[in-house]
Formats: sequence, structure tokens, C-alpha cells
Amino acid sequence: MPRSCDTLSAPSCPDLDAILARHPAHPRYLLAALQDIQAAFRHIPREAMVRVAAHMGIPESRVYGVATFYKALSLVPKGRKTVKVCMGTACHLRGAPGVLEALENALGIAPGDTTEDGAFSLETVNCLGACALAPVVMVEDTPYGAMTPARVASMLEKERDHAV
Repeated sequence: MPRSCDTLSAPSCPDLDAILARHPAHPRYLLAALQDIQAAFRHIPREAMVRVAAHMGIPESRVYGVATFYKALSLVPKGRKTVKVCMGTACHLRGAPGVLEALENALGIAPGDTTEDGAFSLETVNCLGACALAPVVMVEDTPYGAMTPARVASMLEKERDHAV
């Protein structure tokens, strides 16, 4: 995602400035501001944490603590799409480990990593709440049930075609 400024620490970064302007300068809005930054930049840059702390009048350590506490937030760039593989009991018993291995091979990354082109991040989760569809893979908000290693390539091709 292109940014409208070279660095976030520049005197004026319209993307970050606009995000901060939407959030009152009060600590209760910290998580919401971090979520908006994550959505705009696909991660929480260090410079953004510094600017958020100054905007809200709180220590940088508090911003860092919140940014690292929630799994949905990341300090490293995420892919344009996140692929989540359910590893819950039902999914595990119905073949999720094989699906995960096929995804790792197809994407060339391990869980927690992002492809070099920035298209996909791969994650494992404990449950997606769709046990009847096991094994389940979720790409953003799209569930793929009864997933098999053989279906991984076509799912990724479909998702690449619809990449943002």
C-alpha cells in the first residue's frame, strides 16, 4: 500500500495525521487508533507509536505494550491478505496439518511470515468456530471449508486474482 509520505516521522504525514485527527487525545482511544494505523499501513511502524504517544500524552511504553499485547496488531508488515489455518481439534483430526504444509510450500513461508511480494501472511489459529466445515482456512473474511492440500493452489490463485 503506497504511503502519501516518505517517512512517518516527517513533519507532516497525511495518512498518519488523518488517523490521529479522528481520535481524541485521550488514552481510551489508543486501541482504536492503533487498529486504524494497522489497517492503513498493514503494521504499526515504530514512528507511528512515537507519534501516537505524543498525541495522547502517554508513555511510548504504554503504546508498545498495547501494540504487542493484541495478536491482531503487528509491528512487522503483514500481507494484503491474511490466511488463517484452523488447528483446532476437529480441523486437526480432519487434515489441517497437511493443509498447512501445502500452504507453507505454495507460499514459501512459515506461519507468522509474509510473502516477499506482500500478498499473503500465514497464521495458525486455535479455532475459527466452523468445526462442521473442518478443516477450515480463512482468507480475510472468506472461509474455505473441507479444505484439502490439493485445493490449496486453486484457493490461492482465486485469492491472488482478488487481491486488494
